[in-house]
Amino acid sequence: MVSQELVTMLGKRLPPGRVVTDPEVVAGYARDQAALAPYGTALAVVRPQDTEQVRATVAFCAEHGVPIVPRGAGTGLSGGANALDGCVILSLAAMDAIVQIDAAERLAVVQAGVVNDDLRRACAEHGLWYPPDPASAPWSTIGGNVATNAGGLCCVKYGVTRDYVLGLEAVVGRGEVVRLGRRTAKGVVGYDLCGLMVGSEGTLGIVTEITLRLRGTRPAERTVVGYFDSLTDAGEAVSAVTEAGVVPSALELVDRYCLLAVDEWKRMGLAAEGEVLLLGRTDTPGQAGEDETDTMLRCFERAGATWSTRSTDDAEAEALFAARRLAYPALERLGPVMTEDVCVPRALVPEMLARIERAARDNDVHIANIAHAGDGNLHPLIIAPDDEAVRVRVERAFDQIIDDALALGGTVTGEHGVGLLKRRGLHSELGPAVVAMHEAVKNALDPAGIFNPGKVFGSPTS
Repeated sequence: MVSQELVTMLGKRLPPGRVVTDPEVVAGYARDQAALAPYGTALAVVRPQDTEQVRATVAFCAEHGVPIVPRGAGTGLSGGANALDGCVILSLAAMDAIVQIDAAERLAVVQAGVVNDDLRRACAEHGLWYPPDPASAPWSTIGGNVATNAGGLCCVKYGVTRDYVLGLEAVVGRGEVVRLGRRTAKGVVGYDLCGLMVGSEGTLGIVTEITLRLRGTRPAERTVVGYFDSLTDAGEAVSAVTEAGVVPSALELVDRYCLLAVDEWKRMGLAAEGEVLLLGRTDTPGQAGEDETDTMLRCFERAGATWSTRSTDDAEAEALFAARRLAYPALERLGPVMTEDVCVPRALVPEMLARIERAARDNDVHIANIAHAGDGNLHPLIIAPDDEAVRVRVERAFDQIIDDALALGGTVTGEHGVGLLKRRGLHSELGPAVVAMHEAVKNALDPAGIFNPGKVFGSPTS
């Protein structure tokens, strides 16, 4: 059946306006923010408003063997939302209702298209807090966060998205609507299929609604700032904080290249003090929090900070963390950036940072660095100008960093997901037997083979 016939038939199963075929609009949905990740041409974009419209789309695509690529806000960095030739892109952005916030039970029920920061603001009105806070929180959706098990700045202390997903609604198989998980504080009935869906990158079904655990209002934070002459010195400070037993509410690293990009964009004047900025926070109440702050400051100083202080200006501290969040978009303004997302044991952060610097030298590329350093999650940003010869070196550096992370007992992705860019790394990390287990789950839950095919467990060379 030709593509136009399929699109016409799909349109008849959905309300008017839900199926979009305008080539310019469809092209705008073709890829996420992953530089150098390949993408194809979709048949159409479907923009459902409710679960029933998702169900109808999945049932149609299963019946006709049409691949579905789910998409939230398109802020992903691994190619997981990139179009395949002949696919239907299923954009959940219009499903953006906060269905319920239950202050007594400390939970929220939201549709997949709710933006992270919008949920956090709504929770704050009830004296509640939703902790996962990826740098893309002003734009990324909860559905996308669930798809990649997103983390963020405060995950070093408060965990990642999976730690807050109590239950979810999903469209699976050939169009069945299921509810997984629970609303209660405890529950051990059956396998943890809800947890299985978190981080599955749209390969097992389409998540349409999520029930999330909430916390009470976040305590006030204290901020420690340090500048260092080298990445390894900053890494030693991170290791020292870990060894001292402090669990910071955030511990973030930003190098001079990123700070210069932010300064050029926002005129914040942050790059004058040193090569690497380390930002630490603690939100432990009372004297214990004061002691943690003092300990963190001593760790910075003993690791060789050229300048360090405890911030007494809340506005200044917030500006510094805002700069950390702006680092990636600031660099992206200057040209393509290939973003890594490796995670290593915290004690090995200095060694991994040294290996990242070596990868830059070995391949004659420039690598900027930001990191959720407190939990060992590093985000080397490989500058990737539009030049074929440079691209080869960029991809070689990308692979070298993955191999180094695995050699240190780490993982190829801490929070961005596998998508298209990390498939080789996944096979290296898991090994054939474990990959086969994952593929068996995929085949069982996606019998028609339509959910984001080729992503995550696809052949690394496909």
